Amino acid sequence: MKLQCISCMKREEVSANTVVEWFYRAEGGIDVPIYEHRSKNEKGPLESRFSGRLHWNGSEDMQDVSISVHNISLNDSGIYTCNITRTFNFELHRPVVTSSTPIHLTVVKEAGEDFTSVISEIMMYILLVFLTLWLLIEMIYCYRKVSKAEETAQENATDYLAIPSENKENCAVPVEE
Repeated sequence: MKLQCISCMKREEVSANTVVEWFYRAEGGIDVPIYEHRSKNEKGPLESRFSGRLHWNGSEDMQDVSISVHNISLNDSGIYTCNITRTFNFELHRPVVTSSTPIHLTVVKEAGEDFTSVISEIMMYILLVFLTLWLLIEMIYCYRKVSKAEETAQENATDYLAIPSENKENCAVPVEE
């Protein structure tokens, strides 16, 4: 499970020392520190109930400061808080900017299909059947139209090429001398 936390910095921002702290709070409990990461690659999970299950999933430039929780269980439900403290490295002044992002995580025993996905799937199959039938009807219509056009063309060709037979008795035209 990736707990995503983004720390947006501007491109022209001066260098800064960044500290990312992750906390966990069970329902009705208090915040317990579970992970700390510093911009100078000093990082690691703190001693907690998550020992061995937390891993850094962020970026080196400290824009993405996410962590991953492995082997998630029902007991991992709660509020995870990502605190970011950035100290800027100006020559005369060292301003500090902080931000905090809470993430509410609810772990369920088994993920059920929600009503929207079931309706979407049913509509997809209805649409598929409808389009197939429409295509079949369109093909029959076109086949009949082409067949009728061929019959008409054949009749016109037969009428055009047909030479009426004349009566043999009237074949000879009298020749005058």
